[in-house]
Amino acid sequence: MIAHRNLGFVAAAATLLAAAPLSAIYQRWTWLVEAAIAVAVVAGAAALTRLLRAPLWGQVLGMLAGLLLALTWLFPGGTELVAFLPTPATLVHFGELFRGSLQDMRSYGVKVPDTDPLLFITVLGIGGVAMLVDVLAVGLRRPALAGLPMLAIYSVPVAVYVDSVPPVPFVVGASGYLWLLVTDNVDRVRRFGRRFTGEGRDVDVWEASPLAAAGRRLAVVGVALAVVLPLAVPGMTGGLLDTVSNGTGNGAGRPGQGTSPGRIDLFAALSGQLNQSEVTDLVTVSTNEPKPFYLRFGVADELRPDGFRVRNPNGRPVNRELPDPTERAGRGLERKTYRATVEVTKNLTMPLLPVYAEPVKIEDLSGSWLYDPNLQIIFSNRENSRGKRYSFDYVRSTYSPAALRQAPPLPADLPIVRQQTSTPAVREVDELVKTLVKGKATDYDKVLAIYQHFSADNGFSYSQNTKGGTSGQEITDFLTNKVGFCQQYAAAMAWLVRAAGIPARVAFGFTNGSNQRDNIYVLTNRNLHAWTEVYFDGMGWVPFDATPTYGVPGWTRSAWAPDTDAPVETTPTGDTPAAPGGTDASAGPLGPDAPTGTPTPA
Repeated sequence: MIAHRNLGFVAAAATLLAAAPLSAIYQRWTWLVEAAIAVAVVAGAAALTRLLRAPLWGQVLGMLAGLLLALTWLFPGGTELVAFLPTPATLVHFGELFRGSLQDMRSYGVKVPDTDPLLFITVLGIGGVAMLVDVLAVGLRRPALAGLPMLAIYSVPVAVYVDSVPPVPFVVGASGYLWLLVTDNVDRVRRFGRRFTGEGRDVDVWEASPLAAAGRRLAVVGVALAVVLPLAVPGMTGGLLDTVSNGTGNGAGRPGQGTSPGRIDLFAALSGQLNQSEVTDLVTVSTNEPKPFYLRFGVADELRPDGFRVRNPNGRPVNRELPDPTERAGRGLERKTYRATVEVTKNLTMPLLPVYAEPVKIEDLSGSWLYDPNLQIIFSNRENSRGKRYSFDYVRSTYSPAALRQAPPLPADLPIVRQQTSTPAVREVDELVKTLVKGKATDYDKVLAIYQHFSADNGFSYSQNTKGGTSGQEITDFLTNKVGFCQQYAAAMAWLVRAAGIPARVAFGFTNGSNQRDNIYVLTNRNLHAWTEVYFDGMGWVPFDATPTYGVPGWTRSAWAPDTDAPVETTPTGDTPAAPGGTDASAGPLGPDAPTGTPTPA
């Protein structure tokens, strides 16, 4: 009975060690403390039922009761008896936490904060695995099978955030599993009494025979190879070896190397490509849309004190039915469906694919490619964009200024408002926003006032010879110096719009580039660009490009976001986007007054 009790506590400890990879998806360690409490209660309940010689089903019921008591104490709903005894209302509260966890999974990106719904589902999962491990290792004496539920814990961070789990947590989890196997083996040996050598010498149970020692050495080598080989095999990970080979990791000069989308620094990738002296063809796109807007591939919508960051996407395979954007029914919103074909050259290697916003049907891509309807991007955790050719139907939405003015403010309790209006406290930015939006009655008028602030009349100009960061200090420097390039204009406008209480994010993609033949655009590294997208109720994400047009080859403007530096008579009117390069599309991608020669990078 003592041996069983010891094995039970080892099983509990091994479960907690197996949960180590969850540290990759949480910002803090609250989950581990609460999970340790729940697992300890489960292990204690199992030991107590075995002390009372309860059958296996009685042990399971005891562990279930212990887990329920632990959850009641850790996540109170205010209806408990004596702080830890659940009531029917407690189960209703647990149901609300479960539903809240599903919402938080869609609302937050890695790493996630300590919200009660997410902590509840984590502690519930780890506690459930602890029960299974105890039943398999102690109740059924099949410790090898206990590795399956332990592996299920490890699969969670891998599924949520591929390549984000470093080797160390895996080694910790594997050590716990090996500890469980060794403990069970020692317990089985003890049943036969003491061991003797052929010469009759007494041997302690822990003294290994030559065959057992060789087996342990093979086990250690096997675990080491299992950890090291995935790092060395090309294509299996974009983590350690990518960082070593590139010096600064993904995104420091190349737009990704086929790793996890959430690991790419799109700002650094954009800066690196624009600063290259050589012009490189990246994408060829053909579309039957007469005046297309920008081709996009990425979004940065998580704002921290050190700047905007890319959130890990979630989505469904692109070869399944995609969401229908026409379900939105805002007045003054016009939609038309077009078709495009994209060919990616060998020079563009990243886990993202360029696509126009709001695709509704995608062809010629495998199920490894996923579509995130919230970020409106196509991504893969297994493949990269190099050499891909695919076609898709997409919806182009255009908006009238009057329609945007009629869009009601979003309720403050919506997840998109909570997530994408929070900004770090920067006094200079907050004071500027208050000045710009003062007296503006609608969200659109507030956004338009912020957008129009980035004009030549206010002293803003375009230059790549500036620091390209997006932290609060760097945004303040940009707003003071008023000199920067596309990523600074996009990030600054998104920051200011968020500070005004309106959801905003930074989008990445390509301007329209050179039109070699009708509706066929060749996009190079000079066409890489960043702009701002703002969310309006009933309209969705509406693009605003605050970068001065003379710095953007292939630029496009619209009726709701006209060129702030254009003469009044050339300001686009109507409800459709203006032609790239201004009102005279035939004058070339930079407009009728653009100088000849090599275009300036965006």
